[in-house]
Amino acid sequence: MNKSNYFIASIIFIISFIFPQQLKENFPSERPIDIIENLGGYIPLEEKFVDESGEIIEIGSLFDNEIPTILTLNYFECPMLCTLVLNGLAESIKNLTLNSGDDYQIITIDINPNEKTLFANQKKKNYIKGYGLQNVEKNWHFLTGSQESIKRIADSIGYIYYYDEQRDEYMHPAAITLLGSEGKISRYLYGIEFPNKDLKLGILEASEGKVGSTLDKIILYCYHYDPYKNTYTIFATNVMRLGGIFTIIFLCIMIAGYWKKDKHLFDKGN
Repeated sequence: MNKSNYFIASIIFIISFIFPQQLKENFPSERPIDIIENLGGYIPLEEKFVDESGEIIEIGSLFDNEIPTILTLNYFECPMLCTLVLNGLAESIKNLTLNSGDDYQIITIDINPNEKTLFANQKKKNYIKGYGLQNVEKNWHFLTGSQESIKRIADSIGYIYYYDEQRDEYMHPAAITLLGSEGKISRYLYGIEFPNKDLKLGILEASEGKVGSTLDKIILYCYHYDPYKNTYTIFATNVMRLGGIFTIIFLCIMIAGYWKKDKHLFDKGN
């Protein structure tokens, strides 16, 4: 290291001692952001919000169809993370082999109480048109509301976030929540990408057997959610049980076939 580099390093070292408090105060404050899972709990269905058309609704009215709900908490002017979460969800929905309105719906709640209907309306249009999701247009609800209503929903699902004044941004986790037909919290999926398999199995699990084909229900029986891997994985015990059941059924059919054949030969011989 030459003399000039030594001099610069010395100046930085001295400044860090002279102005330590100032440097600390200028650094953006950090508070916890997290999700404290509340599986089996319920969201407060009596809370009122404004939908993307400007109509005031009680959120419970969206649960009248008794289908599972994908719930997301975001804000519409988020510079990065919210967009990534909604992009990942839209991409997965695009390839989902379930019918919106019959098998599931989506509710996106704006965590910024200062954003109003115009933001919600435009955000919905962007996703419906941008991802070709006309099939979910009537069943993806973008809601805005008061700070109190937003906070009650967030608290009910354990969604911990805060507003950072220095950054003028909301700091929040990246996740979606799957709810049952009565607003019961069934599952959390984390990250900015939601594999089609995980989203579908999460919806089927939240429905408690009320949606999906017989094959879907058999597939769900063979999987369970692994919180350590944040995905649904094969549940070997149930696969073995299912295999045993099918084996017994197959043997019964074979035995019945042989029995009918022998009986037919016996009757013919007599």
